[in-house]
Amino acid sequence: MKGGRSIGMLCQLLEVSRSGYYRWERREPTLREREDAVLGERIEAAHRRSRRNYGAPRLVEELRAEECRISKRRCARLMKARGLRGRKKPRRRPRTTDSNHLHTPAKNLLAQRPAPSGPDQVWVTDITYVATAEGWLYLAAILDLWSRRIVGWACASTQHTSLVQAALERALRQRHPARGLLHHSDRGVQYACGEYRAALSAAGLACSMSRKANCYDNATMESFWSTLKTETGLDETIPISRRAAELTIFDYIETFYNPSRRHSSLGYLSPVAFENQPTSKAA
Repeated sequence: MKGGRSIGMLCQLLEVSRSGYYRWERREPTLREREDAVLGERIEAAHRRSRRNYGAPRLVEELRAEECRISKRRCARLMKARGLRGRKKPRRRPRTTDSNHLHTPAKNLLAQRPAPSGPDQVWVTDITYVATAEGWLYLAAILDLWSRRIVGWACASTQHTSLVQAALERALRQRHPARGLLHHSDRGVQYACGEYRAALSAAGLACSMSRKANCYDNATMESFWSTLKTETGLDETIPISRRAAELTIFDYIETFYNPSRRHSSLGYLSPVAFENQPTSKAA
């Protein structure tokens, strides 16, 4: 019986013969079906490794790195059959920075330069915030524009200048850049104030700032914030404390984003893998 109905009744309703039904039930899976079963397991394992973030394009690259040949269309079909989906970024309205302060902003030097050809030539930076049950947690991060690697970051309960200074100090300790590196930010008071500008000058970094009320001048950082919040779930769930949110951010940046997350703009390599290429070191 199937759901309280006899096989004979179901066959009659579906207009198929009982012999045909039993023949179908006893049939051996085809070669294609057996291959799909194996590929489905590998796709599911890769999806788990990506923290259930990757869609078909990145999963295809993940499997190809394991010498598993698969098309994007087949991967998408098998993902759908197993109920697997990549995380989608919600639509967000661009946020502008309040630049209503007395500090003179720096010129937008980034717009005048060619794209970086190696690491530690251009850093971009910004501040965002995360809601927690204790209140807002503010996050400042610095990203290497060439490799998309987060080279420094810091969290605090306020967005004072000390927050962006902590991120800068961490980046300088980790990277030891040569003098002349271009540091690009928005016109926020934290970046425009004399204290922060003095820190940049002491480190030999050139200061560049976006045009007024134009978030697109720092689009790479805006994209990173969207990716981080989507793939950690911080745009949907509220951590119980600022410390819990900070641990989530640490885990994402240090153990997934920098070493493992594949970027389409980097040929589907992670920031660390992109920097570690022989050609990258030569650059």
